Amino acid sequence: MKIILTQEVSGLGSPGDVLEVKDGYGRNYLLPQGFAITWTKGAEKQVSSIKRARSAREIRDLGHANEVKGQLEHLKVTLTARAGEGGRLFGSVTPSEVVDAVRTAGGPALDRRRLELPGHIKSVGTYPVKVKLHPDVTAKFDLSVLQAK
Repeated sequence: MKIILTQEVSGLGSPGDVLEVKDGYGRNYLLPQGFAITWTKGAEKQVSSIKRARSAREIRDLGHANEVKGQLEHLKVTLTARAGEGGRLFGSVTPSEVVDAVRTAGGPALDRRRLELPGHIKSVGTYPVKVKLHPDVTAKFDLSVLQAK
């Protein structure tokens, strides 16, 4: 089955890539999750717009990725969330909230899909967060989750 990726899928490719995958993988996972669309001549024309949008928000090159990594690793990122007794949060911390906290702390604008959170963050504390900036560059920073007063 021939598909066009609309989102980054680890181990498979990035948005705009035209790939040949097994029928079941495409039909049962990639298409229903919205990670890909089926290949047609009309969809092939959309590839250029998908790639343009990706390049607008992507890190330009390895040097720029290292520069952003340096900014992130020296950043104190804190996030306040409502919590009950014992520091247990009402809900969990989402990647969008982490991106907003990084921006509030004076860091660069990040793509929430590139964040790797350590599971579900459901209590107050400090958590290591990874950001895949470039295929060769991964930045790490600590996220402090505090209880809102």
